[in-house]
Amino acid sequence: MIPDSVLLSDLERDALTEIVNIGVSRAASSLRKMINDQVLLSVPSIEVVSQRRAARLISEREVTDLIAVRQDFTGPFSGRALLIFPETNSLELVRAVVGGNFTVQEVIDMEHEALAETGNIILNSCLATMANMLKRSLTMTLPEVLRGSGASLFEVTATSEGLVLFLYIDFAVRNLDIRGYIAMILDIPSLETLKELLDEFIERVVGEDL
Repeated sequence: MIPDSVLLSDLERDALTEIVNIGVSRAASSLRKMINDQVLLSVPSIEVVSQRRAARLISEREVTDLIAVRQDFTGPFSGRALLIFPETNSLELVRAVVGGNFTVQEVIDMEHEALAETGNIILNSCLATMANMLKRSLTMTLPEVLRGSGASLFEVTATSEGLVLFLYIDFAVRNLDIRGYIAMILDIPSLETLKELLDEFIERVVGEDL
């Protein structure tokens, strides 16, 4: 059961979706320069769900193992950010990022570094944009690459109480349709703070429009 205090209103969800889309468009611009090819990124929807529900949402959609880039962040709201891909998509993404005519084994050898760099660009852009537009600052750890099931990535246990901001992400590069997910695991106080900051942001934007 998700407490009412952290449920996003339609206006808050729209504002957060807009902020995150600005972040991922900046990430797409950075990736475009890195791989010298067109990159399209968008976040069509955001949900607040339990860790267990987030794991289930991914397992319902993906039959293969998952690969994720993880970064922790601290500030007025703190948590853990994950950029998640089905493992089958990850090698396609790496091939697009590194370019050239590499063998499958060479691509696998470069996978860890290429994914860490890609995840760093996307997660940093999202979180830095959120912090900037909400007029706050966040500190982030270095990226780690993980593999596993949805349950292991979301650290689902019998006592899991964290909530997840679950973002679907459309990721198109070099005519490849690579789908993925961004997830931010936050505790209830952090989500309540984020909700307050979104309300302040909405007030500022509405005030400027008057």
